[in-house]
Amino acid sequence: MAFFIFENTIFAQNILKMKNLVEELRWRGLVHDMMPGTEEQLTKESTTAYIGFDPTSDSLHIGSLVPIILLQHLRNFGHKPIALVGGATGMIGDPSGKSDERNLLDEATLTKNVNGIKALLSRFLDFDAKDDNAPVLVNNYDWMKDFSFIAFARDVGKRITVNYMMAKDSVKKRFESDGAGMSFTEFTYQLIQGYDFYHLNKEYNCLLQMGGSDQWGNITTGTELVRRMNVDNDERAKAYAMTCPLITKADGSKFGKSEGGNIWLTADKTSVYKFYQFWLNTADADAEKYIKIFTFLSKEEIEKIIAEHNEAPHLRPLQKRLAEEVTVMVHSREDFENAVKASGILFGNASADDLKALDAKTFLEVFDGVPQAEISMEDLKAGIDIVDVLNTKSGFMKSNGEARRALAENSISVNREKVQEGFSLSTNDLINNQFVLLQKGKKNYFVLNVQ
Repeated sequence: MAFFIFENTIFAQNILKMKNLVEELRWRGLVHDMMPGTEEQLTKESTTAYIGFDPTSDSLHIGSLVPIILLQHLRNFGHKPIALVGGATGMIGDPSGKSDERNLLDEATLTKNVNGIKALLSRFLDFDAKDDNAPVLVNNYDWMKDFSFIAFARDVGKRITVNYMMAKDSVKKRFESDGAGMSFTEFTYQLIQGYDFYHLNKEYNCLLQMGGSDQWGNITTGTELVRRMNVDNDERAKAYAMTCPLITKADGSKFGKSEGGNIWLTADKTSVYKFYQFWLNTADADAEKYIKIFTFLSKEEIEKIIAEHNEAPHLRPLQKRLAEEVTVMVHSREDFENAVKASGILFGNASADDLKALDAKTFLEVFDGVPQAEISMEDLKAGIDIVDVLNTKSGFMKSNGEARRALAENSISVNREKVQEGFSLSTNDLINNQFVLLQKGKKNYFVLNVQ
């Protein structure tokens, strides 16, 4: 009897989770468009849903974190998520939101990109799980590679009219613009993406496709194709669509870029330190929106953090918690702690010992873009007078006179510790046996790279 009660409790909890999914996404600001019947389907039963990722690079930037989080929400609320990597569609290029034809990727680049995205998605979803709702990772190249043009034209192209495809915004905008129009290759994109939905519907009973709001035209083509290719099977003809808004900043500017370009989800393209700093430097209005979208904190906890922030906005508790949650999710707790330590060194009252505790990789990330000069290890072993270091050896100061004046004004630091004229730089001052950090005043840095 006890086991029966326990089973029913779990069942009731799962039903509750499914009932609350759309409501959860709504208060987080993650619902833009939704086909009629979608909410009822997600409420009624565990549902299989998919989101596609085109391999335009071997990594994804933070705009792609939103669909990844949607897949995680699906999983957490008792549904089955499918992540599709577009090995086939990536050969064509999605025209949605583009004013010009995309450059086609060669096969080697495409393979590299597909593998990179698969590895990245595996950090967020456990594709090795064995339960009924375990996430699935697929590549549409696997079912498109053997499809002949004639078979596709007969079996798929016959189901959707050109009039229907021309009515899509992504197509209309290209034809109405002054550009070169649209090639037949890109025109077929929505049909191929639509066939992906049909294939997943047939193989996995996938009933829902999700994506960004710019994908609404492609997604609804998929739902229409599922219906028309299953016209004799009412149960199989079910297909639903839901999109989330494209994330923007409060001032209307594009989200996900810094001065150095896109903010990526892999450390080889965007260092953990820069990733952390991006979220930490978010404006108040944006941070209040982003903490709902990019974290899994509860509504009550987020409201508490917002109230705390409003009482003391100068302490930036909202940005700090946002940066922590996202950095830990995308990278790791250890990476987050190193980024915090690095921030303290650059903007806080860090000591020479704190600096020396940084590994070489983090040190270079923190001081990326800071002017550098190379000096000889042999010279350093003998000791170098600080005036020579500041001028002759580095060029940090324009002359010995300028160096002496700065030293007399007590504005020169070596590894964050003030030094005076007469100081001699030696190997004892090395950070990771390679670097020395010079500083004039609070913000003027210079790195010596010892070879």
